[in-house]
Formats: sequence, C-alpha cells, structure tokens
Amino acid sequence: MIKIFTLKWYVTLSFFVVWGIIVSLYKIYYIKDPIMQNGSQCNFSRCCPAIFNGEGNICLLGASCQKPETFQIQDPVNCSRIVLEHHFITSHLSQEEASYPLAYIITIHKELEMFVKLLRAIYSPQNVYCIHVDQKSSDDYKRKVKSLADCFDNIFIASKMEHVVYGGFSRLQADINCMKDLVNSAVNWKHVINLCGQDFPIKTNREIIWYIKSKWKGKNITPGIRQPPHMKYRTDYIYKEQIFNGYAFIYRLNKKKTTPPMELTIYFGSAYYALTREFVQFVLEDARAKALLEWSRDTYSPDEHYWVTLNRLKDAPGTTPNITWEGDIRAVKWAPHVGPSFDGCKGHYIRDICVYGLGDLKWIIQQPAMFANKFELTATFPAVTCMEQWYRDRILNQTSETIQPHWYLEE
Repeated sequence: MIKIFTLKWYVTLSFFVVWGIIVSLYKIYYIKDPIMQNGSQCNFSRCCPAIFNGEGNICLLGASCQKPETFQIQDPVNCSRIVLEHHFITSHLSQEEASYPLAYIITIHKELEMFVKLLRAIYSPQNVYCIHVDQKSSDDYKRKVKSLADCFDNIFIASKMEHVVYGGFSRLQADINCMKDLVNSAVNWKHVINLCGQDFPIKTNREIIWYIKSKWKGKNITPGIRQPPHMKYRTDYIYKEQIFNGYAFIYRLNKKKTTPPMELTIYFGSAYYALTREFVQFVLEDARAKALLEWSRDTYSPDEHYWVTLNRLKDAPGTTPNITWEGDIRAVKWAPHVGPSFDGCKGHYIRDICVYGLGDLKWIIQQPAMFANKFELTATFPAVTCMEQWYRDRILNQTSETIQPHWYLEE
C-alpha cells in the first residue's frame, strides 16, 4: 500500500509540475510579451525580423494566431478596389526595369490566395503575365482567376488550358501554350520565366534583370547535365497519362521508346528556366524542337529534359551549351535521401520537397536563387506572411520613384 500511495503521489506531483510550467510559459509568451498581445493578431512587423535573424523563438509560438488573408471577388468586379486593397504596384520602379520587360508563365491549380500573393509580389506594369489554370480546377476558381486577370492589361489567361498530370506531358504543354500566346503579345519582353503557384521570389524584379544581364549576358538559363544513367528510365520507356474518378496519374508501359529524333543528345535538368524571346520563337518553329516535343509526349517529366536539351544546341539563340547546374533558378530543400538537405526542413515534406516553415526563412533569404519553392498558405501562413513583408520592403527600398501609400503591405 505504501508503494502504491507513493506512486500515485509522484504522478500527481508530476502533473502539477508540468501544468505549472505550461502556465508559466503562457504568461511569459502570451501575456508579458507585447508581440503576443491582442489574441488573434500577431504583430509581424516586430516578429518577422527576429525570425530572419534566427532569433524568433518567441515569435514561433504565436505566429499562427493571425488568419490568412482572403481574396474576395464581388459582382460586379471592382478592379480599382482590388488593386488598392491587395497592394499591387502600379508603376515601374526604375528606368532600367521599364526598358527590360519580362514575361512570366504561371501554372496554378489551387490556393487562390497564395497565387494572389505571388502575383502581386512579381507584378510590374511593364511586364506581361500568362496564367495557366489547370483544367481540373473548379469553375469557381477559374472564374476568380479570370476576374483578377481582367483587371490588368498585361495579365491574361492562357488561350488553351491543359488537364495537368504530375510528371506528364501536359505540364510541358501548358508552358508551350503560354509561349504561343506570349510571342503574339504587344509587350516587347526580353526573357520569359516560368513559375508555379507555390513559388515565391527572393530576387526583386530589378535584381533578376541585373542577374540575367550581368551573370548570363542576356542568354538562356536552363540548369542541367547530360542525362545520367539512373535517369534514363524516364525516356527509355513509354508512359501514359490517366484520369480516373478525378484522380490524375502517369504510369509506365512495358514498351521501349524509339531513340531520340535527329540524333539529339538528351539532357536532364530543371523544369524551370529563364529564356530569351528569340529562343522561345526557336522552340516554336525549329524542326528539331518540334520533333523533340512530339517524341517527348510519352516520356516521364519531359519538362525536365526538353528545355535543357534544346539549350545545349550550339546554334540555338541565346544558347549556353557548356553549363551544368549553374543558374540559381530555384532554392529548394530536398529530403535527405534525394539531395542536399542543408540544415533540414523546418516545415514538412511533400514529394520529397520542403514546404517551408518559419525556421527556413533565414536560409532562404541567404540563397542566390531568383525564387524559392515551395510555399503553402494553408499550411505555413506565417512563413508566407513574413516572406512577402521582407520582399515588399526590399522592393520599395530599391526604388527612387515616388512610393504610393497602397504599395505598403498592411501589418
């Protein structure tokens, strides 16, 4: 009986000790610290700088208390209100940017609010933006995206939309569709950059232009290498896209493919790029490019060999045939069994890629890449909020033009 009583007393005492620690932490972090006051509203203007410096432990406990911003479309659509309330920058921020317009291809299928945050981050009135909305997205989602795009002369929806399958040809075709639209644009864009809805910029528009012009001498950027043996399964066999009960997937047939057309050497690299307008025209018109596109229809993830292969042709416009993984297109944290994991993922992994959390932000802003991937608003809203506040401050600090009040993000 004495032993049983002693055990019960010990358990009870331990419970109260733990409870006391929890209450103390609550008082320290949520009552005494001004960052955590006001309950449902975190003061990110104070919290984010500490996080970027790697000193945001207090902020980490309370950063989820602010709800994500929502994007509302009212009927009739009030475009002036959308531009003002969502803080779109409405004039160019330097003469250098005005004279070097960029084109963007953005493929999206979910998280409308994350798309709006990405779009307003990279938006500049001298640029042009082609938005490819996945055909399988809901009608309401498509309607809202189109309503937003219709508020701007330089944003449009792709004239042809694909039912995109992960790893399938449809992903490559989506980019091709936008390229066909962009070459007919009245905007005299110099380079095209492709993005997905879970990207977010690190370099500003001005810094991207500097990077392309100085580091790359205005040429194409397609990181990659000659296709290694362990990646040949992607192009040695025939793959098919399948949609079943609304679920899209790709599967391999036990059937070998023919050799690449026109004796082309296949390379393997990033699906993301920065390409000159002349190269895009080449892609759409050159016989080798057309043949490779047709041959790639039943390969796995053809967007990871198509651009890099064509950019290794020595007679292609803006070609960079001798580079390997140089390019710094994306900052990505891979799962440890896939690639360099650096200091680990502070968010969570999806398909072996880190969805960034607050603890990853210090690492992100130290990277030389143009963009970071990937972000999810519903899963890591505080990380997105801090990232876009840091980015908007960076943009406005670089300009000598008059800053309009609505360009500042609400804190």
